[in-house]
Amino acid sequence: MKRAPGPAGPYPAPTLPRPARLLVVAAYVLLAAAVCVDLASDPRLTFSPVLGTAPVLASIGTRRARVPLVTGAVALVLVAPLTLADPEVPVALHVTAAFTVLALTCISAANVVLVSTRERELLRSRSVASAAQQALLRPVPERVDGLRVAVRYLAAAADAQVGGDLYEVLTTPFGVRLLIGDVRGKGLGAVETAADVLGTFREAAQVEAELGAVARRLDATVRRRGVGEEFVTAALLTVPRSGETVELVNCGHLPPLVRRDGRVSAVGAGDLDADPPLALRELAEGSYRPTAFAFGKGDLLLLYTDGVTEARDAAGRFYPLERRLAALPESAPGVLTDRLVADLLAYVGGELADDAALLAVRRD
Repeated sequence: MKRAPGPAGPYPAPTLPRPARLLVVAAYVLLAAAVCVDLASDPRLTFSPVLGTAPVLASIGTRRARVPLVTGAVALVLVAPLTLADPEVPVALHVTAAFTVLALTCISAANVVLVSTRERELLRSRSVASAAQQALLRPVPERVDGLRVAVRYLAAAADAQVGGDLYEVLTTPFGVRLLIGDVRGKGLGAVETAADVLGTFREAAQVEAELGAVARRLDATVRRRGVGEEFVTAALLTVPRSGETVELVNCGHLPPLVRRDGRVSAVGAGDLDADPPLALRELAEGSYRPTAFAFGKGDLLLLYTDGVTEARDAAGRFYPLERRLAALPESAPGVLTDRLVADLLAYVGGELADDAALLAVRRD
């Protein structure tokens, strides 16, 4: 199992979007032009109050308080030559401009300190939740009972809250059982729910012959938590040791994808009577209904969370997972998931807004 690398040092200042950078540069140009005009124009006119914008501009996009402090000091020094250049302007106006620069410098520096402190606290909180989540998601075997398996987990951007994505691969008396899911919500609460679901699955998958019974126990686990409107979408699968039929119980999760002979199809994508997410089973009639689908030698099965399919490019378009999966020539799960991860990150510009998980299985 591989994970996206996390931040190794202090939280860096975010890069300003290009339009914002252009606006800041334009503001600096106007400020410089105002100073030049003041020095060269009518001595009865002054632009010294506009120097108060300098520390404000300097505070944009930085997480170091000394940047607006130094800029404010330079602006304060410039008030003196403007005072000499405009002898017919009342001294009180220049003094007011100096105090304005001083006040805005202090405010800008304080704002930088406040923002950087809050970002450090957010990063620290997210790191705790992320560490707890990673401790729960155990590495999966690369080969198990005639299957080749690969998992890739991608953490969201550092300023996003950690999600509740979960997965598991187990060898059981009934075959290899797979789980992938997504907790509704973020932060430590979602991680705690994921821990409960994984713990129940690891026990129930070994003793329950029916996959629907495993799903019922997971549903009961989430309901017992009783945390507001919390629920979990999940897909449970049993891959038997013999035969080419896989059993699926889909609890409101995204449909698994099967790639066969270069074509990709979604399993149960058009089923309007799909089972509800975990914790919501009692709101619908009936019991869990397993679905069977073919999974033969050389086929590839891909399970994933909505952090993949809801990732957007710069134009706001969703990531076309089915089309990209069909276009990739790789068949080994590890190589294929690495290619998907690289393609996904390139598609979104390098950062995901939500955690994402990919679980690929190929029958040898």
